[in-house]
Amino acid sequence: MKTIKVLIVDDSAIVRKIFAEELSRYADIDVVGTAPDPFVARDKIVKLQPDVITLDIEMPRMDGLTFLKKLMKYYPIPTIIVSSLTPKGGKMTLEALDIGAVDVIAKPGSAYSVTDMSSQLVEKIRAASRVTLTRDNTTTRDHAPEPIRALAETTHKIIAIGASTGGTEALKTVLTRLPPNSPGVVVVQHMPAHFTTAFAERLNGLCQITVKEAQNNDSVIPGICLIAPGNFHMLLRRSGARYYVEVKTGPMVHHQRPAVDVLFKSAAKYAGANAIGVILTGMGADGAEGMKEMQEAGAGTIAQDEKSCVVFGMPREAIKLGAADKVVSLEHIATEIIRMV
Repeated sequence: MKTIKVLIVDDSAIVRKIFAEELSRYADIDVVGTAPDPFVARDKIVKLQPDVITLDIEMPRMDGLTFLKKLMKYYPIPTIIVSSLTPKGGKMTLEALDIGAVDVIAKPGSAYSVTDMSSQLVEKIRAASRVTLTRDNTTTRDHAPEPIRALAETTHKIIAIGASTGGTEALKTVLTRLPPNSPGVVVVQHMPAHFTTAFAERLNGLCQITVKEAQNNDSVIPGICLIAPGNFHMLLRRSGARYYVEVKTGPMVHHQRPAVDVLFKSAAKYAGANAIGVILTGMGADGAEGMKEMQEAGAGTIAQDEKSCVVFGMPREAIKLGAADKVVSLEHIATEIIRMV
């Protein structure tokens, strides 16, 4: 069995110790080294040639963002950002994802138990190891064309979207192409607590629709997109003609909270044929069963195709179940959503 070589870059000796100890429990993970700052990391990357690195973004001597920019330009390696749960940490993390990092995890103890963190980190490392990067071309970042403006009546339509690894950029591509009178959108993006606040604010500044982090009992109406807050599940509910969301805690599903399956299954139950389900790039199988339930309830369903995915995990599982009516490249998903509406 081929092992995945991992280098841990973090100025905290405690974080380096926890990560190394937890990852050593998995037979397919080989922690080849640790580094307290980017200068040490640079030398170890050349010597050890890791497959994946974990990178703190707030470090002395050189911050993680500066190092990541250099890394992606000269020696691109799949990188998982390790960040603190602060407003500054959230904004820096989003910038890191723009630069080319493939995923993010919160520092141990700030959101999840060490056990939860361990299982999430190893899955993220496995997914990252399958990502192919090239210099200055980490993922496709096309400029969005003019959005489609002609739209049928959408008052009772709902768009439910799920994404994980690579999803922050994929969601930006889809949501920036939706017109101002788009049906209400509900989104689950696998992301730790507090990072979703900065993510929603960033999207709101780019999109024609209004994007916000969801709060319990928020209405789902045309022109509004609600992002599930990190560490909380989000469910679609209906009271008469009004759709709204329930934001709640609960057990992790597919090692995730929020989980796409939780949202999709609630959309199947309460919106049925009035919903459109979209599953984007991401590791694992979260969302596949829920999308199948949506399809069986009469909803239109779309999966991102393999070529345009950063990680073809979640869409692949949905396609294997026969849950996707359409398999579409990322740049055409917004068009397909509007066509289904």
